[in-house]
Amino acid sequence: MYLLGYRQAEQDRLERQALELAEESDWLFDQIGVGDGWRVVEVGCGPRGCLDLLSRRVGATGRVVGVERSTEQAETARRFVADRPLPNVEVLAADVRASDLAAGAFDLATARLVLVNVPEPRQIVAEMVRFVRPGGFVALHEADAAFQRCEPPHPAQTRLLQLLDAYAQANGIDRFVGLKVPGMLREAGLLDVRVNPLIHVYPLAHGRRMLLLDFVENARSRLVDSGLVGEDDLEMLTTALRRHLEDPATLVVSSLFIQAWGRVPDLATA
Repeated sequence: MYLLGYRQAEQDRLERQALELAEESDWLFDQIGVGDGWRVVEVGCGPRGCLDLLSRRVGATGRVVGVERSTEQAETARRFVADRPLPNVEVLAADVRASDLAAGAFDLATARLVLVNVPEPRQIVAEMVRFVRPGGFVALHEADAAFQRCEPPHPAQTRLLQLLDAYAQANGIDRFVGLKVPGMLREAGLLDVRVNPLIHVYPLAHGRRMLLLDFVENARSRLVDSGLVGEDDLEMLTTALRRHLEDPATLVVSSLFIQAWGRVPDLATA
């Protein structure tokens, strides 16, 4: 299960997100030293993810594999790869927990804003570690939604966050996983775990200022069908919050994002 669903609007949002977060992802890959000839797997690449960033870094002698559970998003990613073109990139339509990827086949396994949207994140981390050779790296970019807020505060935002959190929790999804990621990497046996925290203020007209409303719209039918909220009440909440966020005097603060990465023990230290 993916918390935000697979509507076309969500695919469009993920493509915008790839552009919005490209600089931060490039910074992370700089810290790890991703370069020519590397073999990289991106878990939950969606319709684009970091595939183009990684393709450029690993060059003609490298290889990038995107793994995406949604067949529709995988097809979109394949079209993106073909249109660029990115000849060193392959996209697999598969659940990472049941893929055919060989153990130790990659220098880096990476994922961005995947664990915060799916159940059993530790299983995904374990698979990512399995994919990586001794001495290679696992890198994650995740969110902790507990820090998301606006100033002045608004009860509609508070209520909508509560609804998303309740729905996520009922389906085994942890919207606060970001702060737990460094510990998860250590528990999985990684060494030299490093952490970079990120938090943003989204000004008027920024593409991520309305992010909470995008999330709610993607989950709307499931929130209503689950009995957490009525359709009329949900419409009133989203209308009120949109009006508040459209006020240029409203300060909009993002979730806390955690970039965490570590090294798989080499054979001498394993």
